[in-house]
Amino acid sequence: MINKLVKKIEDLQAPIVAGLDPMLNYVPDHIKEKAFAEYGETLEGAGEAIWQFNKGIVDAVCDLIPAVKPQIAMYEQFGIPGLQAFKKTVDYCKEKDLVVIGDIKRGDIGSTSGAYATAHVGQVQVGSNKFRAFDEDFVTVNPYLGTDGVKPFIEVCKEEKKGIFVLVKTSNPSSGEFQDRLADGKPLYEIVGKMVDEWGQSHMGDSYSYVGAVVGATYPEIGKVLRQLMPKTYILVPGYGAQGGKGSDLVHYFNKDGLGAIVNSSRGIIAAYKQDKYARFGAEAYADASRQAVLDMKEDLLGALAGK
Repeated sequence: MINKLVKKIEDLQAPIVAGLDPMLNYVPDHIKEKAFAEYGETLEGAGEAIWQFNKGIVDAVCDLIPAVKPQIAMYEQFGIPGLQAFKKTVDYCKEKDLVVIGDIKRGDIGSTSGAYATAHVGQVQVGSNKFRAFDEDFVTVNPYLGTDGVKPFIEVCKEEKKGIFVLVKTSNPSSGEFQDRLADGKPLYEIVGKMVDEWGQSHMGDSYSYVGAVVGATYPEIGKVLRQLMPKTYILVPGYGAQGGKGSDLVHYFNKDGLGAIVNSSRGIIAAYKQDKYARFGAEAYADASRQAVLDMKEDLLGALAGK
């Protein structure tokens, strides 16, 4: 799957992943009204609204980008109907030949991590049958429990030719409370980065590992250091746009081949129509606003890389 992701990035010239993180207040009124008319102002109505919202965006951008990243918490808040919307979204994106990165941030003791891995990137045995529950292509993993929590994901990914992105340095303001702490004279994120590089050597694609890293756009100097520590690691970069990251900040996350990183924008794409810059599209054409936001993001990133 890492080979497919790299090829799609090369073919589309778009190192972009759209974060499908729908809040109900992002969904235009005409979509909510239709869903509520059918299901009422219920969890089922909310699930239908976010599914239809997602579908419109995917239809508008699927020819421009290689991947999407649905954040499961945004669906879980609506209970089982929300998870059904998550699954519909995953399946629809795969029908559109998009690589799906499930942003689940799981990580637990070995047997529990194994169950998470089975649910999201593997197959579960039920009697004589096997089923794929959520069936993403990649998932995000929290490494706080160490190798015990990460290895089960890698084992399942080896069987399925799928991958993971391990949290190394996140984009949120308080990430440094733990991630920047010194251990043996080095910040913790560097130690985790080296571990990711080692884990990745056990599950390699053609040019890059199936074990990637999450490194936030809001810390470009740290990104530069981590790029050197993890030469064969694909870096998933959150924090573009709404959190302040821009193309010129991100050039050092990429390798000399122009590959090695994929940049996520969530609100900046899916709620673009709410921004002054794209207000001309209006709520009815929210998906067209999302498409324009992707085109503008692509121009920004490619322009920055051209001047690298």
